[in-house]
Amino acid sequence: MTDLVRRKSALLKRLSELDHRIHAIEAELDAPHSKDWEDAAVEHEGDEVLEGLGQTSQDEIHRIQAALKRVRDGEYGFCVSCGENITDARLDVVPETPFCSACAAKMTS
Repeated sequence: MTDLVRRKSALLKRLSELDHRIHAIEAELDAPHSKDWEDAAVEHEGDEVLEGLGQTSQDEIHRIQAALKRVRDGEYGFCVSCGENITDARLDVVPETPFCSACAAKMTS
């Protein structure tokens, strides 16, 4: 199996996991809340945490969808900023990354 096929498969698997996570979060958020004031306050805090997790998952989904588009377009593995190859080691750790290490470092500094 080529690296590209393996990475695409990993991206699709992660996308499926995130989809399941988001559906579970939505189901939890849609669940009826307690009428007890103290319980409702705790549930509200939990809802805020769930909403944060949902947003983080949505953000990752967008990055994965962009990576899959780059695969389809034949642009996967090339930095969208400088055009250089993204190292295999970096793609193994962050398969959805659109940036080489050097450009990613520039963006965080």
